[in-house]
Amino acid sequence: MSSRRLLKAGEAIREVVSMAILTELRDPRVQHVTVLGVEVMPDMREAKVFISVLGTPVQQKTVLRGLQNSAGFLQSKIADRIETRYTPRLTFVADEGVKKSLAVSQILEQIAAEKKSKPSDGTAVEGSKKHDSDREPFSEENSND
Repeated sequence: MSSRRLLKAGEAIREVVSMAILTELRDPRVQHVTVLGVEVMPDMREAKVFISVLGTPVQQKTVLRGLQNSAGFLQSKIADRIETRYTPRLTFVADEGVKKSLAVSQILEQIAAEKKSKPSDGTAVEGSKKHDSDREPFSEENSND
């Protein structure tokens, strides 16, 4: 099967699963879920659904269990809306990419804030000007590396 066809099938499954989770799924464990993407295996018998969950790792595990228990319901929704020879068996995988990108964003914001508070051109801040003779000589102990 062509990769373009697999991508189209994955996108269609993503739409069905995300709408079903949002509007039809009544499991109280499944909250604050975003379906990021779907990877369909070449034989169309299995599909990995990548999700992002806002919350703690415990809440994330609870949501994953709820989704895995609801997989049959979601597969029936896929079978109703998408005509394929096989309805893929769904497995849910927590995608850490969103959390990691938020962490990187926070680090970059901290660095930017530190750069604003420190002069970038090597000039000293008023009141803290030192002469070259007052500075400590460089040593391995003073290095921040």
